[in-house]
Amino acid sequence: MLEKLIALDTQLFLFLNGLHNPFWDTIMWYTSATATWVPLYALVLFFVFKNYKWKGFIVLFFLILVVLFADKISVHLFKKVFERLRPCHNPEIAGLVHIVKAHCGGQYGFVSSHAANTFAFAAFTAPFFKNKKYTWFIFIWAAFVSYSRIYLGVHYPGDILGGTLLGILIGYLLYKAYELSYKYIENKKA
Repeated sequence: MLEKLIALDTQLFLFLNGLHNPFWDTIMWYTSATATWVPLYALVLFFVFKNYKWKGFIVLFFLILVVLFADKISVHLFKKVFERLRPCHNPEIAGLVHIVKAHCGGQYGFVSSHAANTFAFAAFTAPFFKNKKYTWFIFIWAAFVSYSRIYLGVHYPGDILGGTLLGILIGYLLYKAYELSYKYIENKKA
């Protein structure tokens, strides 16, 4: 059963990764770069502080934990445990993989840290805005960033799915931890 899932994951990867051209190579390269999204992160933080005033510092603390947990857990509890080669490092298909700017990344890819980080960010921040447009936007953004990793040849769809689920779980749990800590602080003040 596992072999069939891996074969299906590989076939889907080769199909999606095969849909490329020079224009999208550039778009996906920048989509995947963390620095590209610094203005988005700054804008989200601006609105958090605007809407939540001093509580924005608590949100910022938890947001740092969200990204730290998503990133470290995806590497230390998944990549280093499962040791699934990235498609671009897999000798069975490496010659078929389209990579951009000869960049392949680390040796192992399950789960995608990009997917874990972006979906954790989305799952954690969406409840603060209580706005369907923001929620749709931030989850579509996370999916687009995650898809860029398949396009660039560094992750299988299964890596993305695993990172997505991990990220959503971390974002949700840390949002609940934020709620508990905020209630605790409010009760102490009363």
